[in-house]
Amino acid sequence: MNWILLIIAGLFEVGFTTCLGKAKTTTGNASLFWLVGFFISLALSMYLLYKATQTLPMGTAYAVWTGIGAVGTVIIGILFFKEPADFWRLFFIVTLIGSIAGLKFVSSH
Repeated sequence: MNWILLIIAGLFEVGFTTCLGKAKTTTGNASLFWLVGFFISLALSMYLLYKATQTLPMGTAYAVWTGIGAVGTVIIGILFFKEPADFWRLFFIVTLIGSIAGLKFVSSH
């Protein structure tokens, strides 16, 4: 169950970085909307990370959380913010995904 919480926490990390990116490109009420989304996603992500670390090793949980956030944020950047998707960028994203999966498989929880 705590692995599921950790994955959801990582997805909310993607949410708060996406909201932050949108907030800087908008103005007025739209910017405020994205900032509210940022703070809500941030709070949920941190709370779920906290809950997951009650039974998972801190180092593993943090690495998986940041990995999910990094991979997800890069994918969102490529799909929605027109960031580059060159070979080396995709190659290192794939290696990061492999590292996240590896941490899950070697964890004793």
